[in-house]
Amino acid sequence: MSIIYILLVLLIVTRIFGEISERLGQPALLGELISGICLGVIVHHFDQSFPVLSNLADNEVFSSITDLGIFFLMLLGGMELQPVKLLKASKGALLVATFGMLIPMALGLGFGYVTLPESVLRNSQILFLGTVMAVTAVLESVKALMDLGKLDSRIGQLIVSSAVIDDTLSLILLAVLTGILQTGSAPSLMMLALLLGKVVLFFLITGILGHYLFPRVGKLLKKSRAEEFEFSMLLVTAMAYALLAEELGMHFILGAFIAGLFFRKKTINENTYDDIMLKVKGLTTGFFAPIFFASIGLHLELIAFQEIPGFVLALILIACIGKVLGAGISARLVGLSTREAAAVGIGMNARGAVELIIADIALRAGMFSAPTPTPPVISYLFSAVVIMAIATTLMTPPALKWTLQRT
Repeated sequence: MSIIYILLVLLIVTRIFGEISERLGQPALLGELISGICLGVIVHHFDQSFPVLSNLADNEVFSSITDLGIFFLMLLGGMELQPVKLLKASKGALLVATFGMLIPMALGLGFGYVTLPESVLRNSQILFLGTVMAVTAVLESVKALMDLGKLDSRIGQLIVSSAVIDDTLSLILLAVLTGILQTGSAPSLMMLALLLGKVVLFFLITGILGHYLFPRVGKLLKKSRAEEFEFSMLLVTAMAYALLAEELGMHFILGAFIAGLFFRKKTINENTYDDIMLKVKGLTTGFFAPIFFASIGLHLELIAFQEIPGFVLALILIACIGKVLGAGISARLVGLSTREAAAVGIGMNARGAVELIIADIALRAGMFSAPTPTPPVISYLFSAVVIMAIATTLMTPPALKWTLQRT
């Protein structure tokens, strides 16, 4: 029954902190992260009083539940970001997304090259830094835009479309990173070409199935009599896509995301679609997501501020500069005013669930275990990245509101 105890404690604490966070005008995930951090501090200092919670890292059942949390987060993300948004993304959004990824990624790669020590995992660690710098948190930006009534404005649509493209490209970067983690070294040109070929093959297979097979299966599902049969079929499809991604050398989250992306209203009738969306959202935001974000917070070590303060502050600064300049300058090039372009850059600066998922994948893969002995900059690299995600997510809504109110 230890897993019931663990889930009970985490759900109570995360939902309370999440509610407080929402009331303070911040996304619930920040409160859930902070709840994990607070629990981690308490458990660390009173480990004998909380033996079950202090050994979560070795609890295989809990790790499996957090894997499900990642799965459902990406499935829900794909369902909420429908393909039509990608197809309607203007050339301007594609330019903003491209520069909004390339510039922060280049700065992250350069920062990692200068600061990270030599080891067998150095190339992976450098690419990890570049990847997490490139991510944009779509949901946090959408929330701020909705609060301001700017979601349907030109700026709002440009931010959302660019962020959607950013997150999709970030998953491809994750596929490359996963390939490097599996081999333990940087791929040769031949291996890189093979990996990219597998990525293209994955998108080709899932795209054909999603476009042609999903609607036909959806029509058949309308005749089903078993209770919640349609919901089960969505999970079957997402799991099949996830397994396909893993078979092709990528992470399973890519499969879950793509399955959600192709589950549309025209796949099945509108009422059933809305019902399934509510079920997935309830299961994700009400259970799996809080548990996952709390697990991230539990792994964060605040001593990183003391051990590598310069690195943490530099990471936050470079992350902000990279996104604001990359997305902002390209937004200026597509015709926005300087203040509007600044709003686009600020709106894309938040990092969110995708970055935390990538960080968790890297942590489980043992990316921060080399060299030996492990220097502080590597020991606390995971914590530094999570702190950067929290900082950028916290500062984005008020900065975006302040900028948009003056446009």
